[in-house]
Parts: sequence; C-alpha cells; structure tokens
Amino acid sequence: MSKQDIYQTVTNTIIEAIENGQTADKFEMPWTGFSSIPLNAETGKTYRGINIPVLWVTQMHKNYKSGYWGTYKQWQERGAQVKKGETGTQIVFWKSFDVEPQGDNAEAETRMFARWSNVFNADQVEGFMIPDENTATGEAVIIESAEKFMTDTGAVIKKGGARAYYHTTEDYIALPDLSLFHDTKTSTATEAYYSTAFHEMTHWSGAAHRLERTKGRKHGDSDYAYEELVAELGAAMLCATLGISSSTRPDHAQYIDGWLKALKSDKKFIFSAASQAQKAADYLTELQSREAAA
Repeated sequence: MSKQDIYQTVTNTIIEAIENGQTADKFEMPWTGFSSIPLNAETGKTYRGINIPVLWVTQMHKNYKSGYWGTYKQWQERGAQVKKGETGTQIVFWKSFDVEPQGDNAEAETRMFARWSNVFNADQVEGFMIPDENTATGEAVIIESAEKFMTDTGAVIKKGGARAYYHTTEDYIALPDLSLFHDTKTSTATEAYYSTAFHEMTHWSGAAHRLERTKGRKHGDSDYAYEELVAELGAAMLCATLGISSSTRPDHAQYIDGWLKALKSDKKFIFSAASQAQKAADYLTELQSREAAA
C-alpha cells in the first residue's frame, strides 16, 4: 500500500468519526473521553502522533474497554492469542532510507516513508490479563497532579473571570474559576476544566520563543482552525497522560465545518496537526523534568 493511500485512509477514518459525533443533541470529537494514551502491550510504551487518535477512534467505534494494543506477533510473545476472525487496526510507522547523492557537490540524504502495521486490542485476544485502567474522574474537584503539571511548566496562569484564552502579546493563560464549569451528559466539570486548561497550555507552547508554532495565530485567518485542532488534540493527549478523561469544548462546534473541509481537501492535515500536538505535549512534559532538576 502506498504512502498516499495511508494518508487518505487515516484521514477518511477521522472524517467519518467526526461526522458521526455530530448530531442534533450531541457534539463530540472522536478523541474525547479517554483517560489514558493507547499502550503497546509488549513494550509498555505509549503510541505517539497520529496513531493516538486512530486507536482512540477504533476503541470508541468497537467499544473496546482496554487501551492496550499489540501486533499479532507481540501478543504471541506475551503468551496470548488473537481470537479467530478478529480484524486488526492499521497504524502508521515510518521507515528511513538513504538517497544516493546526485552530482559532484550533492550530499547523501535520509528520507522517511510511511508504512502500515496491524495491531489488535486486548479485547480481541485470549490469555491476557488486562490491568486495571483509569476511568473518568467523576466529581468536580481540583486534581493536584494536574495543578502541579501546569505550575511546573512555568506558565503564568491567571484564574478568574469568565473566559479561557492564551494572551499572545502578554504571554499568559487566563482560566475561569472551576465553579463556572458544570457536569454534562458526557463529562464532569473537572474534565471540562482541565480539558480547557490544557487546551490553552497547548496554545502557550506554540509561542515564538518556545515551539514557534505560528500557523494560524491570528483569530479569523484561514489557518486559525488548524491551531485550534492542534490545541484540541494536545489537550486530549495531556489529559490522558494524567489519567483525566478529556471533554469537547462547546465553542469548538464553530470549527467543525472548517476541520472537515481541511481534512477533505488535504490528506496530510490531520497528520500535521497530530504531529504538532505531540510536540507540544512532549515539550510541556519535558518542562516537568527541568523543574525537578532545578
């Protein structure tokens, strides 16, 4: 299968999941509601980048309870067996190859190309004991680990008022009081609060003196929806890392049409957004270790 097919197939999956999450009485993105990053059952490592929303979408669609995944061979090595008739989920990994220099002054070059790998969820195998996994947090309360995570980034966070935003010129994050967030049918007030907080922290990470993610920084420009999607995915990744189920921000309903239009016209759009979200999550996480070493 070609690289182009990989991009298009993953994009089509995301488009379908987004469209299925929008009804007259529901606004839901396919990466919300998860309290853990998908894990490889053999290595114990979390999946990264575009594979996170791909596996979340599949877990939601198939109603899998576990967040553990592995290839057919990896499950065998764990002493488990994929059940007869089960179909794997295709994820993407990148292989490198060297390109010979062309011309006297040219230098050798390494390029990356996308490849498929099939993985199976723990619910699809026999002989594997699924560890206890985190669930939604329930009550609307302050979560100390999340508060510490935000504090350790060094970001200036001003709490109070009625709006959440990242002030680009003065470089601070504004967060409303927790009391302004309320339980809904799909999430608790706590989940909504921290989803909002990490959304703004993802925006904060893109400042020129940090990750320099300048695309779509001006409200209303043609790329603004792109930055919002990066922040949406970044918030979901960070919430899941801390064991908090993420929730969808109601005000993001206005971006759905823009996201779908971009996805349908550019098969690399979701790959780029997921990559930038992963970089943001990595950057914010690395700030924790710097603070601990200080």
